[in-house]
Amino acid sequence: MRVATWNVNSVRQRVPRLLPWLDEREPDVVCLQETKLADAGFEELLGDELRGRGYEWAAHGEGAWNGVAILSRVGLADALPGLPGGPGFPEQEARAVSATCDGVRIWSVYVPNGREPDSDHYAYKLEWLGALRDQVAAGPEAVMVCGDVNIAPTDADVFDPAAYEGHTHVTPPEREALAALESTGLHDVVRDRWPDTERVFSYWDYRAGMFHKDLGMRIDLILAGEPVATRAKAAWIDRKARKGKGPSDHAPVIVDLDDAPDGDIGPVVPPPSRPVTTKGAAKLPQSKD
Repeated sequence: MRVATWNVNSVRQRVPRLLPWLDEREPDVVCLQETKLADAGFEELLGDELRGRGYEWAAHGEGAWNGVAILSRVGLADALPGLPGGPGFPEQEARAVSATCDGVRIWSVYVPNGREPDSDHYAYKLEWLGALRDQVAAGPEAVMVCGDVNIAPTDADVFDPAAYEGHTHVTPPEREALAALESTGLHDVVRDRWPDTERVFSYWDYRAGMFHKDLGMRIDLILAGEPVATRAKAAWIDRKARKGKGPSDHAPVIVDLDDAPDGDIGPVVPPPSRPVTTKGAAKLPQSKD
């Protein structure tokens, strides 16, 4: 079973990239984030195309912001929109959907950004992660949490830790909240597969040529419970999908269970050709100094 997660940053804008990608990579389960479509709009936009490719889906959207979905061609049961017990801002947002696909409980999640450390948005992010942890801890063990977690797990998951000082995504409380989620028995499948590999990124800002310089971060994760993680035969980031015309600023993350159709490839496919590796050579586009 091939499972993928992809923050498409507006599924309406990404249709010309998404559909050919489905045909090329042939994933069995796809978790999408930032669909930015209400459920009726998702059906209208993609319904016929997905059915024609053998997919069922569970979507949870709200219009212009957020939005998540699960596509599956290996069954989709007990779909549940939202995060039970989760906080709102002030109302609950469309940031989670879960369903059972071929015996595995799949979560597609779009964790709040947090905006600035110590802000109300930041507190909301930490509370949201705590609610997700509680849901995962309740079982089952055969689970995958897939999506944009808006946290780089370690300093190895950003191009230059110094560039992120004072920003969200790398602060100790965020990383502690992610570690608490993983402590329920989840494995970071890509990192487990490539424990010592540097510059394994899934997101690159559109601005300042960050992608072409490979100045990115790894914030899109596939976390799997032990019974699922032990089935992994390949785990990689599909950097090809970030190239070309009209891409998302995120690349898909792919995990192959039981069988790896493309072999044990990775961790980044294809690797960057001209990365800027000198520390201190670049700042984040949003930095004020």
